[in-house]
Amino acid sequence: MADPKTEELRLEELQREHAEREQARDSEVLREERIHERRADKHAYLQSKLDERARSEEENG
Repeated sequence: MADPKTEELRLEELQREHAEREQARDSEVLREERIHERRADKHAYLQSKLDERARSEEENG
């Protein structure tokens, strides 16, 4: 089982990603939309790294 802290961080990144994507959809200015999309991509990347961490913890735990 993954470390509870890892799971908490993973869920937090997922929530942040969704919030940024929603803000990107609601943006009226293209520049703002791009900013939110990049932030959402960053959170998705961090979430994938936390997924890797969780798998590693399960394999080694």
